[in-house]
Amino acid sequence: MTAEKDRIARQFIETIPHSKALNMRITEIGDGFARIEMPYDERLVGDPQTGVIHGGAVSALMDTTGGAAVMSHPEAPAGTATIDLRIDYMRAAQPGQTIVAEASVYHITRNVAFVRATAMDDDRDRPVASATGAFTVERKS
Repeated sequence: MTAEKDRIARQFIETIPHSKALNMRITEIGDGFARIEMPYDERLVGDPQTGVIHGGAVSALMDTTGGAAVMSHPEAPAGTATIDLRIDYMRAAQPGQTIVAEASVYHITRNVAFVRATAMDDDRDRPVASATGAFTVERKS
């Protein structure tokens, strides 16, 4: 069952137009964990003078990764939607580097999954951003 859930979550995330536009790619998913990469793209730069990726792209990456983690959780039988997402931006990602987000479900109830996420570039010791979020746990009808 878990392999099937992971396949469905991967397929869903990879077909979202926004995720495709940002070139997101799932590199790991399963049991309430997801890792998604977003390569550097000049179209996503928020400040042309510095070449830094816009915070909105980082936010979308973290939101998508959180949703993927929920969809892969063994106790989340169907889809999900974001209820709340709080993001703390700690520093700008280095221009030219891929941004990687990792998210884990740390608590799940009948209706809500709680997620923690981190976004990093090549410097894994200094995160670009961290997030906490709440996502719906949608039950099959």
